[in-house]
Amino acid sequence: MLPTILDIASLRAAFASGSLDPVGLAETVAERMAASPDPAIFITPVSRADLVAAARALMQAHPEPNSLPLWGLPFAVKDNIDVAGLPTTAACPAFATTPERDAAVVARLKAAGALVTGKTNLDQFATGLNGTRSPYGAPRSVFNADFVSGGSSSGSAVAVAAGLACFSLGTDTAGSGRVPAAFNNLVGIKPTPGALSTTGLVPACRSLDCITVFASTVGDGLAVRRIAEGFDPADPYSRPVVPHPLPATGLRFGVLAPAEREFYGDAETAALYDDAIARLERLGAVAVPFDYAPFREIASLLYDGPWVAERLAAVEAFHADHAAAMDPSVRAILDSALTYSAVDAFRGRYAFEALKRRTDAILAGLDVLLLPTAPTIYTVAEMAAEPIVRNSHLGRYTNFANLLGMAAIAVPAGFRRDGLPAGVTLVGPGFSDEALAPWADALHRDLAGGMGVERARSLPEEGRVPASPSGQIPLVVVGAHLTGLALNHQLQDLGATFLRATRTAHDYRLYALPGTVPPKPGLVRAPGFAGPGLEVEVWALDPAALGRFAAAIPAPLGLGKIALADGEPVSGFLCEAHAVAEAPEITRHGGWRAYLAAGRG
Repeated sequence: MLPTILDIASLRAAFASGSLDPVGLAETVAERMAASPDPAIFITPVSRADLVAAARALMQAHPEPNSLPLWGLPFAVKDNIDVAGLPTTAACPAFATTPERDAAVVARLKAAGALVTGKTNLDQFATGLNGTRSPYGAPRSVFNADFVSGGSSSGSAVAVAAGLACFSLGTDTAGSGRVPAAFNNLVGIKPTPGALSTTGLVPACRSLDCITVFASTVGDGLAVRRIAEGFDPADPYSRPVVPHPLPATGLRFGVLAPAEREFYGDAETAALYDDAIARLERLGAVAVPFDYAPFREIASLLYDGPWVAERLAAVEAFHADHAAAMDPSVRAILDSALTYSAVDAFRGRYAFEALKRRTDAILAGLDVLLLPTAPTIYTVAEMAAEPIVRNSHLGRYTNFANLLGMAAIAVPAGFRRDGLPAGVTLVGPGFSDEALAPWADALHRDLAGGMGVERARSLPEEGRVPASPSGQIPLVVVGAHLTGLALNHQLQDLGATFLRATRTAHDYRLYALPGTVPPKPGLVRAPGFAGPGLEVEVWALDPAALGRFAAAIPAPLGLGKIALADGEPVSGFLCEAHAVAEAPEITRHGGWRAYLAAGRG
């Protein structure tokens, strides 16, 4: 019997055992969606027939269980992100269009084997943090239907927390990929701005928007983010990922100084924040109080400054012709943008840069920040009574992150006595996404607060995120550098650390390069090829050692990104395609070591 929460490890195990296949899972998810007590989660659900048909097509094309990184896993998509053939409404019926192409991120996830279950509800035009600003209704916290789900990615979070999807896509401009995670006992992965393509996204603030991932564990969210990530030349704000390491021990994390702690009377959420601080200290990190004031002042620029004009820029023509069709709170925010001039925009930028000097000085003494994800939670009725003020309360500790180009992972922090959850967020420098994950995962596991609506559920060990050596960069080795083989000593001499043995994704071919001494293989990616995946090892070196190592690699070999079986892209040995034109292919052996063991090398 399937658990309520559809985590990746459990589903993969069921697929591998033969007790479940994507068609059976699709039927179960369709039944759950039809029986859900919250009618506001989806704007456009995929029909049972279409979902099952997609699962059948996947199994016909890729019959081997788990033969793709996300094989058969159901996911929901926030309805400001394009899915081919499904309407994109941004929670405004008059705005609806039906795209012919998937958003870039959706296309990546589909290619990895994931199945779209539907388009989820949101605060209209992704403007809000509470989840009530939609003509399609207000999704509710899975723990108490009187309370908001958080927004703007409301339906996406509730779909995962209620067991209607394995993971989901949201977006985050001011906190929309983090606040709903806190209100539904989930993990919210907010990548560094630019790490995930926004091609196919209806923008809120184009220069700040991030596509995000909701998942039940950090490991699940990390696996999805790795697949979704990648430079997109069609997106002018896309940026190549340059990993920023963090200490594996002794992490210095900033905590709110007493003068900046504001929970709007919610003493229990304040206590859960203190508990998270203590737990992170027990995990070996060092708490350092810091002045949040300049971060708070940067946060205020997003809604109380000229950046509001960027929200209007995204939908200016629609606002001019169809303002009456918009949610009143959203319309009021966009109307306010008309009061700002180009001069105001420059003044706002000047104010931001001055504040950033102050935040840079603070961040120089810290590795990361640990903040409450939201200071409190409100009922739907309370939000309706003061929609603007209370919405701003929810963004007090989130609004600054994208303006400063930072990465963040929100994790559960426990429950108040009334059964409502709270969350905390680790915020790190840009492109510290990978390095944040082990700390976030350890903090989540230390809580023992379950996943989504299943409060007593244990987090699967298979999804644990291992700590990476401090400051080191992972490297995939394919041939003579494998443990025990002829050139492994080169890694050892450089102080490399062995991380794990794994396999590549399925679209790689391996060739025995003629005339190489010692014998070496050539690894080449072949998009569309469905092979066995190839045995490789992941080592880690410090940046200087990696530079020396790379400089000594002889042609036709070189370093490039290799997609691993879990979808993670890691630098490693690739071969120029021309060099394998006359080389024997050895892919069927499953790896260089197996080829040598067969007496072929």
